[in-house]
Amino acid sequence: MNDQLMDCAVLHSFGADRPYAASRPLVLERIPVPVPRAGELLVKVERASLCHSDLSVIDGSRPRPLPMALGHEASGTVAAVGPGLSGVEVGERVVTVFVPGCGECRACAAGRPALCHRGAAANGSGDLLHGEALLRSAQGERINHHLGVSAFSSHAVVARESVVVVDPDVPFDIAAMFGCAVLTGMGAVIHTAQVSAGQSVIVFGLGAVGLAAVMGAAQIPGTTVIGIDPLPAKQELALRCGAHFAGAPADAAGLVAQHADDGVDVAIEAVGSARVMESCLALLTRGGALVSVGLPHPDQVLSVQALQFAGTGKRLLGSYMGDANPARDIPAYLRMWREGRLPVELLHTDTRPLAEINEGLDALADGRVVRRLFTPAP
Repeated sequence: MNDQLMDCAVLHSFGADRPYAASRPLVLERIPVPVPRAGELLVKVERASLCHSDLSVIDGSRPRPLPMALGHEASGTVAAVGPGLSGVEVGERVVTVFVPGCGECRACAAGRPALCHRGAAANGSGDLLHGEALLRSAQGERINHHLGVSAFSSHAVVARESVVVVDPDVPFDIAAMFGCAVLTGMGAVIHTAQVSAGQSVIVFGLGAVGLAAVMGAAQIPGTTVIGIDPLPAKQELALRCGAHFAGAPADAAGLVAQHADDGVDVAIEAVGSARVMESCLALLTRGGALVSVGLPHPDQVLSVQALQFAGTGKRLLGSYMGDANPARDIPAYLRMWREGRLPVELLHTDTRPLAEINEGLDALADGRVVRRLFTPAP
């Protein structure tokens, strides 16, 4: 630790009552800025984005060790590097990644760093990839890291494997959304489903991840892309993101019948609902694939006819972080953005000061924002 202090949004208990603006589950605490160890670096956070995964921790759907400093999707600049660290320099612009791939476990060896065993273990315990948690309260008590990042703060100490260096001219507002929303949604289409030319794709849940999936599917020649969400504003946004058709959940079967013959080739579920997953399976053609991207509550159970998998060749595919290789995919997706093919700026609702983080939780839970970004206090 050093004498420098930072504001950090900390969660002390699950299941706060709504509205969050009144119950205030996230408390801004003034804590010491930690010093990076070997294999780590200190990031000055410029933009931190609010994601449904943060809400899942707050409402208890994704239990994590408490107290925890939340936030996992962010952009910033490198403020310091740990002893002996090479390949990244002070002043470089970075995007944070919520799974630090160790490069050595069986998942990393198989080219699937999003499923890194050591990274998952560190994330689950609230530690960092290269050692135990560094965050401490003003009284010296441990504060756990969220997904190796804890970005709702002015600074974040992270493993080198938790950042990807990007070009200095990429705006912070844009860069922040590539570490989770774009990486997950695009990857679900490209890597998990491996959508090919001429196929039909339906996306349920038009938040930032679902809309990124719409963008990804729209890049593939000859695809038919359908977006589904109960909110008309998000249906309209899906059309601007590249969907050919959009509607409410009640419209889904009719849209598929009209535009995808006997069913869609790929259904992407970005809601986090077992019931919606069941609906998606019913809309698939023979041999179609359901890609599960959302995070249902652990108590939810999927109840489907087992015969349809062997009997009709349907597939159920899990997709965590879009099966991404961040070091490869983030630069590739940024090139697509530069070329005007990925209108990621459409996901950015607004930018607010970190002091409004609890009000932001309500806005996200109500569907009033897609990606609200926060500017931490210095």
